[in-house]
Amino acid sequence: MTKAPFYQGIQYFNEELPYFNDYGQETAILEGKTAISSPSDKKAVYQTLLAADALRYLTLHITASKESGHPGGFASCAEVIASLVMLGHKNLITEVGHHAPGFYSTVFMDKSLEKMGIYTVEDMSNRFREMHGLLGHLSGQIPGLLNPAGPLGQGQHFAMAGAKLHPNTLFPVTIGDGGLGEPYIMSSFGHFNTAYPESTNFLPILVWNGYSQEHHSMVSTKTNEEMIAYWQGNGFKKVILVNAKDFDDANQEGEYVDSTKFSFEKRLEFTQAVLEATDKAAQSALEGTLTVLIIKQLKGAGVHKRGSQSHNLYPGDTLNKDYIVSALQERALSKQAWELVRSNFVRANGGSNSEKAVTESVLPLPDLGKLPLTEFAVGGDKKVSTTAMGELVVYVGKNDPNFVVTNADGNAASGINNINIGLKIVHPTTDATYFQQPQGQVYEPLSEDACAGFAVALSLFGSRSLWCSYESFAINGLPIWQTVTQAMAELRRETPSTITLFTAGALEQGRNGWTHQRPEIESYFAAMMRNGNIFPLFPCDANSTQICYEWALGTTNKGITITVSKSPLPILTTFEQTREALEKGGVILHESEGSKKIVFPVIGDMTLIPVFEAAKILEAEGYGVRIVSVINPRRLYRPTDVAWDSCTVKDDNFLDNAGFDLLFGGDVVIGVTGGTSAMLEPIMLRSNVKRDTFAWKRGETTASAGELMAFNGLTATALASRAKQLA
Repeated sequence: MTKAPFYQGIQYFNEELPYFNDYGQETAILEGKTAISSPSDKKAVYQTLLAADALRYLTLHITASKESGHPGGFASCAEVIASLVMLGHKNLITEVGHHAPGFYSTVFMDKSLEKMGIYTVEDMSNRFREMHGLLGHLSGQIPGLLNPAGPLGQGQHFAMAGAKLHPNTLFPVTIGDGGLGEPYIMSSFGHFNTAYPESTNFLPILVWNGYSQEHHSMVSTKTNEEMIAYWQGNGFKKVILVNAKDFDDANQEGEYVDSTKFSFEKRLEFTQAVLEATDKAAQSALEGTLTVLIIKQLKGAGVHKRGSQSHNLYPGDTLNKDYIVSALQERALSKQAWELVRSNFVRANGGSNSEKAVTESVLPLPDLGKLPLTEFAVGGDKKVSTTAMGELVVYVGKNDPNFVVTNADGNAASGINNINIGLKIVHPTTDATYFQQPQGQVYEPLSEDACAGFAVALSLFGSRSLWCSYESFAINGLPIWQTVTQAMAELRRETPSTITLFTAGALEQGRNGWTHQRPEIESYFAAMMRNGNIFPLFPCDANSTQICYEWALGTTNKGITITVSKSPLPILTTFEQTREALEKGGVILHESEGSKKIVFPVIGDMTLIPVFEAAKILEAEGYGVRIVSVINPRRLYRPTDVAWDSCTVKDDNFLDNAGFDLLFGGDVVIGVTGGTSAMLEPIMLRSNVKRDTFAWKRGETTASAGELMAFNGLTATALASRAKQLA
């Protein structure tokens, strides 16, 4: 059977392209080469213009094939993306999920999507916005694309992580002027550059097109001088701006114009300016200068509509709609031109991105050997869980130079100052008092988004990391953590799990009041457990915490949260008990016999205190009590509750019914947690006896953890009373 040409599905061709006989007879990227020879070469400029139009055509075609999707934003930066490819820079990152169809078109042209069975434009159209296909926003499963993109203000983290891990590779990241309003973007650039001034090989590309999703962008009123000053004021040493209006010979109104309306000669001039500016910006970034490239061109340039009206297609916007037909016909290339563009894209950077992108292979990791675990005696002196884990974190950092710990609120405040002492806070000022120096491995921006973003980006790109936070503040970093863990579930390779250490500040921060008491965050993880690769862990003491971290380090493609207190607490378990709990969900800490068996599944460490007191009350009245520390609640779901089988790295270990009965079988089950009751759902779903939950309600200013628990009804008296009522 004859193989269909890749452009099968394209409706319109234009066999009379201007200057094609002059500049289109051979590829600008010669066979055996990975980039054009010069950005000023007329042949290279001409073929870059063809590539930009090819990307516009495909972007509009595939979105119109489904009457949905976002063509307008990408269309305004098509010349830049085409330039990057022609210059051999294909480790492309975006902050803008709405640019997805344009990025799909880019990796389609270099054959990356053939890994998904997408060989033709018709295939790509059929698979766009379909299950197991090309979803509406970038994910982790698309061959040749480096990062997921959904919520705005995130993409720069991936570019910076890539830059740190691969010093000689350029990581361009497109940023929409609609997304520029997110506060995270510039602050995260600023902190990263202060911490790692030598890592400048990432290149922000501002797509300044005047519009956001449904209206003018909030930066649309800035002058060119003001925009340049804005980036300079945020530390960028070189700001390169290419303004389409400078080349306009079509007398378009306004500050933002469409280059596809120029005469062909002016289009070539504009394309050459973009190509030369992109090359200049890339070299500047690679040579050690913090650089930004700004492309100023009207949103929707070269597609069906302009401005915010170009942002989205709606039902009825089909391939047969008059304004879509007209736009496709204007962008149409000849079959020979399509072949030319494809050849250049395949040759760029030495092959398809599905083979050559840095994220398409596993990053080698140093062997950690045997962790220096310290097993404290059960019933011995109280120990601080976070401090015990901190010793292991230091060991990991000393054996893995790429390992980074991130924390916005300070490690010392979470009982892990030993991490600062051992690994040092990365800071340009050397100061032994604060354990800081330029070569540190502790990254401390005052932004949970920057902490979470950098940590998870490092993990996604193949390196080890640890994000530390008070649980009360971590909520600001969770959107990108969630985005990346979902990408990890879909990823076509293994990568280190993204691990967090959350100090359970709610019960320990009584005097600070509700501002530091937000354990509702656990609802986030409780919902995510059903994803299949999310494991919230709740070790009950310092021994347990060490084993949870040991386990997490040995896993891949998971999101693992470790939530513990920073207060000295009793040692209740051996190492072996936690290893068993990680496999079975929980461990029995206390068991007594009596007239009826009251079972307390407990999530957390400090919450065990009133439960043990309640057990004494109940046992004095003749009841038997079992206290179970629930350390790994995900194990307690039924296999059908969780989407484990759709994950790249499948974990189908769930506690069977017999094992569940051994832990939770009895006459009454009362789940107890200092966080959300949602985390107890796996137990409540499976238990068939009389049951109830005691959980967090809301915060208050109190003098002690006990008083705060009492405010939330978590007292020994209340627990014992409810148990007796149910029994």
